[in-house]
Amino acid sequence: MADERYVFTHKELVEKLVKAQGLHEGIWGLYVEFGLTGVNAGPSPTERYPAAIVPVLKIGIRRMAEEDALAVDAARVNPIERSEVRPSRPAPARGAGRT
Repeated sequence: MADERYVFTHKELVEKLVKAQGLHEGIWGLYVEFGLTGVNAGPSPTERYPAAIVPVLKIGIRRMAEEDALAVDAARVNPIERSEVRPSRPAPARGAGRT
């Protein structure tokens, strides 16, 4: 099977997550949580060095103050569609239903 990849920029990934969560307002930016672990590693048992492993623990989005290279405006990238907007009921006329 061919090596299939789907690669996104940071901003494209945020846009897809905003749409997946159904967000229509606010500035949302990329959130990445890292871990840190120390190990002794090297090419052979006689050549070992202290090293760090930094795994990505979580990837998500969070509210941001302003749009930048890692953030998008949900109202722009995922606007509310007309079918999602519930029509408001008109207020009854004054005196309606009275005789």
